[in-house]
Amino acid sequence: MKRRHVFILLVIIFFGGYTLLEFTSALNPYVGIAKAKASTASVQVKGELSKNKDSIYYDQQKQLHFILYDETGNHMNVVYSGTVPENFTHAKNIVIIGKMTNGVFQASKVLAKCPTKYQKGK
Repeated sequence: MKRRHVFILLVIIFFGGYTLLEFTSALNPYVGIAKAKASTASVQVKGELSKNKDSIYYDQQKQLHFILYDETGNHMNVVYSGTVPENFTHAKNIVIIGKMTNGVFQASKVLAKCPTKYQKGK
């Protein structure tokens, strides 16, 4: 093989490996609240909002605070600084993406899952 072919092959292998590494680091697995509390990496957590509407509020820095429960009954405090989805308080399930910091889940994204939006008309 010519040197040029070897060089091109090495460049392809390097960029392929780099792309794979970046792709896998961007994946956020779904975990329960217990695992989210123990993790230092970014994760996705699916749960329901607290039934107590007083637990959903904005602070002076205009950060949204709320409590999320998972199907096992575990709960955690969540803080979010971005734009809140329209159907946030009416959604059946909430998916948050972020990581734990000082005992509070710092959400970088909040997604509202509304099952009635995807059900067939009756």
